[in-house]
Amino acid sequence: MAHHKSAKKRIRQSAVRRLRNRYNGKTTRNAIRDLRSMTDKAEAEKALPEVIGMIDRLAKRNILHHKNASNKKSKLTKFVNSL
Repeated sequence: MAHHKSAKKRIRQSAVRRLRNRYNGKTTRNAIRDLRSMTDKAEAEKALPEVIGMIDRLAKRNILHHKNASNKKSKLTKFVNSL
């Protein structure tokens, strides 16, 4: 257990950040899943920029590696174009 004030604060901060990161990651994964299940091209094209923005935010916050985010965006774009 931490004894210093700063260590206790760091534990609190990391717990809050962990929950926020988990929420954002799960929300993005659900959005990707929903996009992949779409069959209407117009609807998918409308949803694609929102999902790409979510992926970019995760990469900016280092929740996803930037190359992993790039691969996800590329594959989703190819999927939407193939509809």
